[in-house]
Formats: sequence, structure tokens, C-alpha cells
Amino acid sequence: MKATFGAGCFWHVEDLLGKTKGVTSTAVGYIGGQLPDPTYEEVCTDKTGHAEAVEVEFNPAEISYEELLDVFWKNHNPTTLNRQGPDVGHQYRSAIFYHDETQKEIAEKSKNTLDDSKVFGDPIVTEIVPAPKFYKAEEYHQKYFKKQGF
Repeated sequence: MKATFGAGCFWHVEDLLGKTKGVTSTAVGYIGGQLPDPTYEEVCTDKTGHAEAVEVEFNPAEISYEELLDVFWKNHNPTTLNRQGPDVGHQYRSAIFYHDETQKEIAEKSKNTLDDSKVFGDPIVTEIVPAPKFYKAEEYHQKYFKKQGF
């Protein structure tokens, strides 16, 4: 099965999800913008509308979509609009790109439960939107931390 998340810089998110039991593959890329086949340089202008994102293939017999959402929520700040740490811009937004109605329902329930619990203190601003075309990022971005020896 497939899941797609935006949670700031895609290098960290890919590294984290790639080490998660039940995740069989990851790819970093761009999603949710207007420009077909964007480059990293174009997305970094904050004018294409894309988010940096990670597309995850996972084995639902080993990890559920709910468990992937738990990893997503626990490893970024979903209350900051278009920002994660020092990274600022629409491309760094918190977003869940769902692939079917079941994922949408699960994601919305998860977000509402967390918002109601006030665990983050501030309201969650994470988008939950249909997954449009995912454009795989340039090869040097794939498994970036591993390539850099981190």
C-alpha cells in the first residue's frame, strides 16, 4: 500500500520512515503544485505550490496506516503553518495526501483526536487532501542522509 506525507524537509522524513518496520520503500519528491515535473530549484522558489513529500510503500500486515500516522504526528510540528524549524515556505507545509477514502477518514479522525486532546497546545494546521501526481525528486535527494553517512 501507499501513503504520502509532507512534514518539512523531505530528507529527515524519508530517513525516519525508511527505518520504520513495515515500510518497504520510500521516495522523496514534490506533490500538490501547478508546475508539471518541477525541479528542486523551482520548488525552492515557493512559487510552484508543491510540498516536499515522501511517498511510502508499506506492508499493512506489518504496519497499519494508523501507525504510520502516529510516526508522522510525533516527528514534526503540525501546528506551524508552512514551516518546520528553520525551513520556511509553502513547500515545507504539514500535509497528508490520501490515496483513498479510507485513508482520508483515518487521517481526519486522527487529526481531530489529536486536536481535541490539545497535545500540541496549538491547533493543528496539517492539510488532508487527495494525493495528486507525485514527482520524484532528483536522484541526489533520494536516501540523502544515508548517502551523506548520517
